[in-house]
Order: sequence, then C-alpha cells, then structure tokens
Amino acid sequence: MVNTGRFVVLVLAYRLLSYVVYMGSPSGGGDPEAVQAAHLQMLSSIVPSDEQGRVALTHSYHHAFEGFAAALTDKEAAALSGHERVVSVFKDRALQLHTTRSWDFLEVQSGLQSGRLGRRASGDVIMGIVDTGVWPESPSFNDAGMRDVPARWRGVCMEGPDFKKSNCNKKLIGARFYGVQPESSASNASSSAVATPAATGSPRDTVGHGTHTASTAAGAVVSDADYYGLARGAAKGGAPSSRVAVYRACSLGGCSASAVLKAIDDAVGDGVDVISISIGMSSVFQSDFLTDPIALGALHAHQRGVLVVCSGGNDGPNPYTVVNSAPWILTVAASSIDRSFQSTIALGNGDVVKGVAINFSNHSLSGEQYPLVFGAQVAAHYAPVAEASNCYPGSLDAQKVAGKIVVCVSTDPMVSRRVKKLVAEGSGARGLVLIDDAEKDVPFVTGGFALSQVGTDAGAQILEYINSTKNPTAVILQTEDVGDFKPAPVVASFSARGPGLTESILKPDLMAPGVSILAATIPSTDSEDVPPGKKQSAYAIKSGTSMACPHVAGAAAFVKSAHPGWTPSMIRSALMTTATTTNNLGKPLASSTGAAATGHDMGAGEMSPLRALSPGLVFDTSTQDYLDLLCYYGYKEQQVRKISGAARFSCPAGAPSPDLIASAVNYPSISVPRLKRGRPATVARTAMNVGPSNATYAATVDAPPGLAVRVSPDRLVFSRRWTTARYEVSFDVAAAAAVSKGYVHGAVTWSDGAHSVRTPFAVNVL
Repeated sequence: MVNTGRFVVLVLAYRLLSYVVYMGSPSGGGDPEAVQAAHLQMLSSIVPSDEQGRVALTHSYHHAFEGFAAALTDKEAAALSGHERVVSVFKDRALQLHTTRSWDFLEVQSGLQSGRLGRRASGDVIMGIVDTGVWPESPSFNDAGMRDVPARWRGVCMEGPDFKKSNCNKKLIGARFYGVQPESSASNASSSAVATPAATGSPRDTVGHGTHTASTAAGAVVSDADYYGLARGAAKGGAPSSRVAVYRACSLGGCSASAVLKAIDDAVGDGVDVISISIGMSSVFQSDFLTDPIALGALHAHQRGVLVVCSGGNDGPNPYTVVNSAPWILTVAASSIDRSFQSTIALGNGDVVKGVAINFSNHSLSGEQYPLVFGAQVAAHYAPVAEASNCYPGSLDAQKVAGKIVVCVSTDPMVSRRVKKLVAEGSGARGLVLIDDAEKDVPFVTGGFALSQVGTDAGAQILEYINSTKNPTAVILQTEDVGDFKPAPVVASFSARGPGLTESILKPDLMAPGVSILAATIPSTDSEDVPPGKKQSAYAIKSGTSMACPHVAGAAAFVKSAHPGWTPSMIRSALMTTATTTNNLGKPLASSTGAAATGHDMGAGEMSPLRALSPGLVFDTSTQDYLDLLCYYGYKEQQVRKISGAARFSCPAGAPSPDLIASAVNYPSISVPRLKRGRPATVARTAMNVGPSNATYAATVDAPPGLAVRVSPDRLVFSRRWTTARYEVSFDVAAAAAVSKGYVHGAVTWSDGAHSVRTPFAVNVL
C-alpha cells in the first residue's frame, strides 16, 4: 500500500506472466465452446474471488490436444500444475525465427528426372506454414490452372485491415493470425514472454520470413525470377501443385510459445497434411518434451496423421546445439547448393582475389581506384588498435577512412558482419574487405555498399600488398553468381549439430539446401536492401535452417501426393533412407571446414525427393513407440496416459530406462549413446516392404575401424508388399582394437539390387 497524501493506492504484490497449461489428448465431446467454458472454470477456480475480472484465456486448444494459455501468477501456475487433468504448466517462452536453383540441384544430384516420376503427384496435399504470415500478392501464390480447393479443407481466411478474404485463392487456401507476440524481458530474454498485442491484426507478412518459407515449400512456378539480376531462373516450391495455409504466429521479435501451439492445433483441425515450422528455442535454453510447445503440438499432430517438419537451428557448428529434436519431428540441417556469389577484389598491383558477398557496388576495373587501408592504420584517437582492426563501433577515424576501402579482421566474434559494414559505411568508406573464415560459406547481402569477404590465406595476401607499397589501391567489383560450383552440397557452418535432447535418437534427421536460397519476399521497407536506381525485388536471397526446413516440407508433400496412404513416419523414412551422402565431385559429404560430415552434422544425408518416391523399404514409427519412449525417458505413467488419450494405457516393463529408448522407437537411424568394451549393445528395427513382392534384401555394413557391427539376419525376404521383417544390429568394440573414444559413425544398407535403403548409426564409445 502506498500513501500519496490524498489517495491510498494498492500495489499488486505479484507479477502476471503468460503460461501454457497442457492437458494432453482431448477428453472427448469436441464442442469448442464447451471446452473453453471448462477451461475458464478451471482458471476461475484458482484465481482469488476479488480478482475474477482478470479471468481470461489467451488461447484455447481443443483440436489435436487440449489446454489453454492465460496470464497467471507463479502461485496460480503451481496450483494448476497439481490439477488432476493437467500434464504440465510452463511459461510462454519466446521462440526464435531460424532465419529456384536449389530444387534443380536436388534433381541433378538424384540422377533421376522429375518429368517421369512427378506425374504420380496430385495437387490435393495441404501444407501448413507456421511463421510470420504471407504476402498474398506474390506471383508464387498464383492459382492459375489449379483445381477446386479439396472438400476436406476446414480452415478459414481471416481478414484484417490489410488482408481480405479475396487474398486467398485455390493456391493460398487459408490464412490465420494470432493476437499475441512475445515481449521478452531484457534481463532474461530467453525465459518468459508476456502476451502483448500483435503489431498487425492480420495474416499479412511484415517481415518476409514467412513469405520466403511458404514459397520455398509450395510456391507456384515463376519464370525469370531473380534478385536484382542474380540467381535468375524459374522460382518454384518443392510441391508447386500443393495448397498453402499460413498461420501467422510470429513477428520480427520472434514468436510466443502459446501462439505457435495454437497455430499447430488449428492447422491439424483445419485439415493440413504437412506442417512446416522454421522456428524454435535457443539451444542454450532447451526444455524437456512436456514443456516444449513445438514438441507437444507435433506429437499430437502425428497422432492425427500430420507430419511436422522443423528447422534444427542456426547455432552450429558446435555439437549439442540442434533444437526441435523430438523423435516425432523431422529435424532439418542446412547445406549449400552448387551456386556461389563471388565478389572480386582487384588490387592495384594487378592481383585478383576472389571473395564472397552479395553487393551491387559501382566499382569497376576501368573506373577510379580507391586507397586501400587496414583498420589499424585509420584508428580513431585513443581507440585500441585491436578494436580498429575489427571495425569496432567508434574505433575508426572518419577523416582517415573517407573515400577509402577498409580491410578489417574478425578476431572478436562479438562484432557481426553487419555491424562492421555499418561502421565502415558510416565512417565514409567506399568499401570493406572482411578477413574471416567464419560464415564465409554464407554470402552477406550488402546492397549498394561494396563488400567482399575472404579467408585468412587470401587476407594475408591483401595485407602483404598493403605493407609492400606506399599507395595501395583496390576496387571491389559487383557480385557475379557462379554456377556449377564444386564441391556441393556442403554442411552450412551455421547449421546446428547433434546430438539432440535424447542421445538415443540420432539428430538431425536430414539435410537440405539452406544457403543463399532465392524465394518470394515482401516489398522491402529498408532502403539499405535496395541497390541505387533499382526497384524493389519481389524475391530475396536468404540463408538459414529456416530455408532448409521448407525444402524438406515441400519434398514431404511431394511424396505424400504420390503415396496419400503413407503415415508421417513412412514419409520421413523414405526421405531419410534415400538421402545422398556424396557431393557433385562423387566424394563423401563434408562440413564447411572440409572435415567429413557425420550423422550429427547432416543426419542421413542430403535429401533426394525423387528417390524418396520409391524407397523399397520404410520404417514405420507408431504413436505407441513414442509413448513408450516417454515412459523409458522417465515420465510418469499417469502423465503419458493423459498424453495418449487412452484410459488403459500402461508403460512397458522396464521403464524408466533411457538405455531402452534406441530399440523402443522404430527409427530410420540408430544412435547408441553408451558403448563399453565387452558390453555389446543391440538395437532392433522392423522394415516394411513398399516395393515389389518377392523381394530379398541383403545387408552391408560401413563401420569405422575398431567397431564390430553384426546384422542378424543379414537377409530379409518379403513375399508381398506391405509385409514386415524384424532384424537386430549389434555393436561392440572389436577385441584388441584401438578405437577412439567418443562418437563414431557408419551405416547399415539394405539392397535388393534396385533399391538402396541406408540407415546411418552413431555410437558413443566410452
């Protein structure tokens, strides 16, 4: 209580935060109004009688699962967590956005032709995109030639001040938006989020991220698309005949967990077949399965036959950084394609250095040459040389820099490429040469400012030239795109690496193009993005696992259209077991450092959508497998029973036991988190024949030195299609072998002469 003299003001002694109350599978009935009324009654029961006016639901979940989001005190959240119908209660965290030629490259890598196999696809697959919304006027969402909307579609096209029902069509068949976005606390930006009004009450994209991902997944074919002359060609999605429904749950600041959960619930209720989610938690603040909104929503989507594809995150290349790693999620890593954006540096001595960037500078070989200086040579008064060398804010002397090209290093990772560019440009520089091996595989877009990034070897050549002459000069030429670049694909430096939350499941699952991807965007509101004298581009080049995710989602829709009866896990299996593990030089795939890529980098490998149409064998993973996993993981039987929706569900004998997870889930890969010499580990799998009858498959093993791997039986015989066969894979450290400790990688491949079914494995030798 505060006495202000004339008035007495009551000050609330608590803080309201947005919480998600998760209640497992729907309890029955299905009437949304009745479900919401029950949620309000539950909420009212724990709010003090004198504060009933604040009893309100932010969201109510009632399609694929049950629960709600509301503003609660910590005490009220604790009270609800003990309710007999509640599985878990968690804070409404802020999730992050994981921010053309790629499809042609995938086709070339497969060695197959899409014209023959693509005729099997239909246009009735519906893709749900949970992201920042959509720019419906983009030609990528043109519905010319499309059939009527499938009768099973139950979604809506929500209107807003800048979005009308007429913006939806036979291609863009649905659009929803959610009225809250996260507002992260400055002191704890990754923990909780308070529900605040969205910037726009509309499905319209104001960021560009959602339009880019939606067009990558299922955009119509648009000829002569380009980004200011670069990457010119036909832009198309992975499933250009599929329908798109967008769910705007995010803004530029990120996404609230409760809104993402609501979007997944609505998408399942609307009737989508595949959901693409290019967002996730920070790898530093990952939570368990029952407090992860994407994991919860995806599990119930799987129960309803909907495949959820998610980006693995951009916190690579360090291990244990992959997110969205629940086994019922198809988790995607990012790779490069066979195209590079080259920004050439012409030195005054005639030498030419090839750098990487996307710039539209006005420098030319026949025009003016600009003085070339190292950042340390133009340091501001009192600025440390180390800071000027790194282009720290405030470290450069504008008078010394004006009209020159500055060379900066990147020995301090705290200063991003964008910051260095702004520092140099703000100081009057005519260009920037950045010496940095990190992220050199991801071209930086700089608009009209001349910039080129080189590695340390090329950087040493440039610095040597500066020191060898009194008046060094240079120009940085406008970017050119270089096709048929080799080697490709390469695991992107930023792509998050495994292991994931449970090391008994190999993550990520699959790799797809995520570097310099051309796709539709919104009209730019930032003049910095538009080169001088150019009109705004309808397409943008972006990088991230955000871009890789819709590639896989589009491929999944493509497979679903050819095999409408396949389950989500059968589609995932087909994509994984047919993935390629060699680049366009015919050599094993590598990471951006040049080291051989492992299962924790690329999962099963680079996806090959055309090969996935005919995988031969698949590994069908049931919801029961996932429920058993939760039991083995350590969740209480009562919790798992609520999740399952089955009154008589019981955990299997032996639970909890994390060591049994590897065999509990019939996954298309294998991970053994603990292997000791003399204590073999055995993992069982069941393969289903989706190819011709009377098929016999023989196993071959690719194992690292010192690891003994035995497959039993090593031949599988299938008399008919849809029949199954069980086998076991045993791992042990070979006698007297000097095997290195830590994770080692290999694969078991089944072949009938026509199909090659590869299942990678990762084994942690203790």
